[in-house]
Amino acid sequence: MEIALLVVSILLIAIVLLQSSKASDASQIISGGNDALFQNQKERGVELFITRLTIVLGVAFFVISFILFIG
Repeated sequence: MEIALLVVSILLIAIVLLQSSKASDASQIISGGNDALFQNQKERGVELFITRLTIVLGVAFFVISFILFIG
């Protein structure tokens, strides 16, 4: 089970790094320069797949961690 947790962890790190940044610059987040940051934007294609895969891997990480903690 530890191996499954390790694999899910590595995949989760990789998929988070593949996600596109919604802010063009970190300083614009602090200064409020990016007005479109919280706009409702639809994801399509690969972005939607990556977002859903991130959710699935996150839930899998939580479940496996919880099982290892109890057992």
